[in-house]
Amino acid sequence: MTAEGREACGKNNAPRPSNRGLSGAVSYVDHVSEVFDAAVLAARLPGTWSVAATNFPMWLDGRRHNPEFAYETIDGDELMFADTVSYTTADGEPKTILGTDRLRGDEFVWRGQGLLKLVKSRWQVVGADDAFDIAVIRFSRSRLSPAGIDVIVRKNADVPAVRSTVAHATDQFGISAEDFASLTWLF
Repeated sequence: MTAEGREACGKNNAPRPSNRGLSGAVSYVDHVSEVFDAAVLAARLPGTWSVAATNFPMWLDGRRHNPEFAYETIDGDELMFADTVSYTTADGEPKTILGTDRLRGDEFVWRGQGLLKLVKSRWQVVGADDAFDIAVIRFSRSRLSPAGIDVIVRKNADVPAVRSTVAHATDQFGISAEDFASLTWLF
């Protein structure tokens, strides 16, 4: 992302923390990209997004297809989104998971609704293109799932060559070459 694009998107230009853990290996927890501020996320994240690439087992096990995330801003004093995850089963049946995302520091805390009310996970937007039509979300490890990465594309955005765009700007998208190599491209 250009300096002008970073400023327009409200990215914090603070230095990145080290991405090396005690073992010297890059970890999902330590590899944090520049942070988008709450105002930018409130303005740019709402809408429906399709998962273009992932290393998250939920989308790679063959039981769930065509994953989409829909974010709708919830009015209040802090940034919150109603979060709807939709997908189709291997049998073609549409399924939905409902939750709420609450911004805490530089990450969101997702909490499910209904039977999933006790389930929570943490995620953050770690990079995006200048138009904010392609974004990368990094999920932290939770009790029920491993850490992972999703490359998402705004639904109905005219974004040619998503894979090539991300590959040629991994720093802008907040991922390493190893992260990129770990992704499975869904479209």
